[in-house]
Amino acid sequence: EMAKVTPSDLVMDLGSGDGRTVITAAKRGATAKGIEYNPAMVGLSKRNAEKEGVTAKASFEKADLFETDFSKASVITMFLLPSINLKLRPTLLAMKPGTRIVSNSFDLGDWTADETASIDGEVCTSHCIAYFWLVPAKVEGTWQTPQGELTLEQKYQALTGILKKGNVIAPVSGKMAGNDIDITAAGTRYTGTVDGGTITGKANSGGKEEAWTAKK
Repeated sequence: EMAKVTPSDLVMDLGSGDGRTVITAAKRGATAKGIEYNPAMVGLSKRNAEKEGVTAKASFEKADLFETDFSKASVITMFLLPSINLKLRPTLLAMKPGTRIVSNSFDLGDWTADETASIDGEVCTSHCIAYFWLVPAKVEGTWQTPQGELTLEQKYQALTGILKKGNVIAPVSGKMAGNDIDITAAGTRYTGTVDGGTITGKANSGGKEEAWTAKK
């Protein structure tokens, strides 16, 4: 639900256990693959998928998470211990911007979730929180814009920096949501889409909107 999975997605479940997440994704029409280190659980998952009639869409592999290439996935789901999440974090951050990540119960340290959801205590008694992240595009550095020189610093999806034009320097703050950038400087809000070394979007100041571009 949080990742808004559709039939066009490739979902990879890291530490797939009995296969329930993979099977659920396959029932929604997505291509889904589970990575699990325990061979007994891989066997159980395959039997469960067969019972549910989704073997054409659901597959399982016995593998080490740290030796598996999941870079082509559009959605990553996880139910792993915090220490493993932190070890995986650099790999997750290096994935294609816009990749959706959902974790059951355990976060990714100081990479704050974009969204958090919980299930009512009467329905769920343990492991009732889910965390959602969008992998942010990397925009740290200096950009040239018609408004001046934009210098951005980035920590995960959070952005800070300065916009300098002549002797005027304005602080910048904002965030990334995948390839989408949303920052504010000197009372103007700049929104746009990052495509490699180019940003294209709109600048909105006092209700007046105009085109905005930036190049690295």
